[in-house]
Amino acid sequence: MSTQIDRYAVMGNPVAHSQSPLIHQLFAEQTQQAIHYEKILVPLDGFTEAVTKFFAEDGKGLNITLPFKHQALTLADEANDTAKISGAANTLSINTAGKIIANNTDGIGLVNDLKHHCHIEILKQRILLIGAGGAARNVIAALFAENPAQLHIANRSEHKSQQLRQHFASLGEISASGLDNIG
Repeated sequence: MSTQIDRYAVMGNPVAHSQSPLIHQLFAEQTQQAIHYEKILVPLDGFTEAVTKFFAEDGKGLNITLPFKHQALTLADEANDTAKISGAANTLSINTAGKIIANNTDGIGLVNDLKHHCHIEILKQRILLIGAGGAARNVIAALFAENPAQLHIANRSEHKSQQLRQHFASLGEISASGLDNIG
């Protein structure tokens, strides 16, 4: 009797630095799951082909890293609200109907760490988010799901922090500034 080994991977460019295979293999051992998890270096112009091939070869799920998170969302047939709001996906899976499903788990991962490991309450708190790049974009919706009083985005380029403020303004009270004038 053979055990089915599910195949997972992280795709990116670069990807050699990723600790995902080790982390996921250790988690699989703790939860007694049989998986194979690998790193796949994807050519900058070959993301769609790499994802298509992975799922055609019975791959179950992918973690997506730079520079493909935006492209992952556009490749998907369906996406969770967080991926849609942030405009990026960090995971892709395939459902039984063969549809590619995109999720963005960056924000919920941060929120869970803050609440459960750091014992930091977000509800009604003022939050300072430093940076206005992809990581910031990916966590804002999850932070607002916890009902903070306010979020302030500070970045080297005030223009980028203002762009994020405008993009997410419908979620709640957001202010923005450069790093040199955090109010």
